[in-house]
Amino acid sequence: MTKVTGWARVRRWGKRMLLGLLLLLVLLVVVGAIYEALGRKNAAANHPPPGKLVDIGGRKMHIDCRGTGSPTVVFESGLGTGGTIDWTLVHDEIASFTRTCAYDRAGIMWSDAKDTPQRASAVADDLHALLKGAGITGPLVLVGHSIGGPYTRTYVGKYGEQVAGLVMVDASHPDQVARLGKAAKVDAHPGQAGWIMHTATALSWTGIVRFAMANAGQGKLPKDAAARMAAYASKSVHGATSELDGFDRTMDDARAVKSFGNRPVIVLTAMAPLKPEELKGLSLKASDGARFKQEWKALNAEQAALSTRGRQQVVGDAGHYIQIDRPDVVIAAVREVVDEVRADAQAAAKK
Repeated sequence: MTKVTGWARVRRWGKRMLLGLLLLLVLLVVVGAIYEALGRKNAAANHPPPGKLVDIGGRKMHIDCRGTGSPTVVFESGLGTGGTIDWTLVHDEIASFTRTCAYDRAGIMWSDAKDTPQRASAVADDLHALLKGAGITGPLVLVGHSIGGPYTRTYVGKYGEQVAGLVMVDASHPDQVARLGKAAKVDAHPGQAGWIMHTATALSWTGIVRFAMANAGQGKLPKDAAARMAAYASKSVHGATSELDGFDRTMDDARAVKSFGNRPVIVLTAMAPLKPEELKGLSLKASDGARFKQEWKALNAEQAALSTRGRQQVVGDAGHYIQIDRPDVVIAAVREVVDEVRADAQAAAKK
């Protein structure tokens, strides 16, 4: 009988362990895929769109309009998976004094995905088609957060006859990558997170994105709003990744718009110091973080100056999501612009 050596025994057990791990991995993937499929089915059943789906030519987009009155406020969310959910804390309050609409861009939350590249000009075209399909012609007050700023700026350039006023909520600036990079000696391009977004998109069918979002915590959002966002995260990550890929083209589109004319414009700028985890994520020291924020303030001031009636309002106790940290500030800014638009309309009617 052949004697089994110690090394042969180790190799044999090693192969068995590797085979066991492989089978476990396959089992986890299968279970994850089932978890994801059931999650999507439950999302459709338990979290239907709160607004309506509008066909814009072969695909549908979700828009949630509340309240009555003119002008119509339209929210443009930042880069991410939240879409309409990002405006949960301000939507109803603003709808108490005028019609107010939040919508989901292509591939986000309840809106169908698109198979063409995403950039600001394409976002503007989609929004224009959506508003037309929903029977909304203007006047509009556009409220843009983060990358929603370049999106609304581009909309003014393409469809400015509809736009009567704007509120920029810690909005991105077309030149922010170069300017922030120079001021704080940091790579401020969001494309650094591209590999994470693309990996999440590629693995979304396995349930890992859904599991991560379901266990991420809700922050300051109401529990039901956070649950809706988590339910559609594995779908929304595709749309967000497409927007991230189009970031540079988006900034080119926005840069081409040089003026907001004499429209009332309020630019809200978040100036709370960067948190330790934010500094770490950007590889910044506290002193560099302070320079980063000062340059951000300057960039926002330049956007206010695009209008002869623009002003900047610094919000010292809010982070980037001012509409979540200080919803009262966003509500007050929108009310002020709405009041100015109404006054302009009354003055024009008397002429």
